[in-house]
Amino acid sequence: MASFPDCVNENDLDKAKFIGELLVPAAPFDQKSGRETWTVAFAPNGSYFAWSQGHRIVRLIPWTSCLRSFPRRLSRQNSDGGLTVALADEAREHTIDCGDIVWGLAFGSSVPEKQSRCVNIEWHRFKFGEDQLLLATGLNNGRIKIWDVYSGKLLLNLMDHTDVVRDLTFAPDGSLMLVSASRDKTLRVWDLKDDGNMVKVLRGHHNWVYCSSFSPDSSILCSVGAGKAVFLWNMDKFTLIRKLEGHHNDVVSCEFSPDGALLATASYDTRVIVWDHQKATILLELGHLFPPPSPIFAGGANDRWVRSVSFCPDGRHIASITDDRLVRFWSIEERAPQAVASLSNGLCCAFSAEGNVLAAGTRDGSVHFWECPRSVASLQHMCRMALRRVLSTQQVEALAIPTPLQDYLTYRVI
Repeated sequence: MASFPDCVNENDLDKAKFIGELLVPAAPFDQKSGRETWTVAFAPNGSYFAWSQGHRIVRLIPWTSCLRSFPRRLSRQNSDGGLTVALADEAREHTIDCGDIVWGLAFGSSVPEKQSRCVNIEWHRFKFGEDQLLLATGLNNGRIKIWDVYSGKLLLNLMDHTDVVRDLTFAPDGSLMLVSASRDKTLRVWDLKDDGNMVKVLRGHHNWVYCSSFSPDSSILCSVGAGKAVFLWNMDKFTLIRKLEGHHNDVVSCEFSPDGALLATASYDTRVIVWDHQKATILLELGHLFPPPSPIFAGGANDRWVRSVSFCPDGRHIASITDDRLVRFWSIEERAPQAVASLSNGLCCAFSAEGNVLAAGTRDGSVHFWECPRSVASLQHMCRMALRRVLSTQQVEALAIPTPLQDYLTYRVI
């Protein structure tokens, strides 16, 4: 079996440009468990990068300083036009000891206009300002610790999970609603503007929950775990919308496209599936093993487990991390990778806020960075993304427009 279909020659694929890495300081216990980088994260405003470097430690690094420290520079097309972030002069790196193994990381920013659901807002201990930037860490002991990014100080200690907190995600609307996914088979919703009070417990998973992700408008939550189903939740009513069926093994990673029209899920069945989650249909399957394995083989130990998937902010590219020691950069317009890079023991990946850099964490606690394949987005694609941010698939299908245009707007042509 091969990592690419017969029509693709691996030697002909572009090699992603490696720009740098962050290494863990050598220590006598480096070969023991607990050193893994389970999560990497970029601040939504592009100001900071965070990584769990193993053994309870999280490092917070100003992203511009991190880029300057790399031996290789970004190409001109990837360095121009990015986010402009005004960092305070005192912005500096922090090393945080979380007290236990760190599994999940998430940045959250506050928008005062998005109020808490709690009525007694005047009695709150914390009043988050417009420039507030928080980091949530999910720990091996089931606790969640909330830190102030700029000062490195501990703000909150959330306790209710009874097992490992595997993943964390903030609502992108600035409400500081935090969702935690745990091995205790539940998702818990926390309101940090209400001093971290727990709002709801979402039950439905029968096994460990590995990952969760908000849609860009914060109305839908996707959760995946040790099972073949993909769960979609209504986050206004905290109810289950539907389950998406299509994977043959545990689903371990998920992320929405920037316009909210697509959902990418990664599974141990060797595939990344791109869904129209509003219609519960599969639009694209990105295979990592060829010929495609049978469901029985895909449901076992197949040496091609997909560990992580991430959607690029440009809405046109996807990255995946697999056990075959490769990072793949995909275009949603093609079924073969656009570029590849070598990576041993990769566990997680995330795109920078600008979408020009991919970070990947490994089992040895290090993080590797590559420049992402870039091309100028067509005006058609930019118009499609703008439209799909406000219209669902059903609303597009109701428009009196030609069928080819309707297929393009609903991503049925990818």
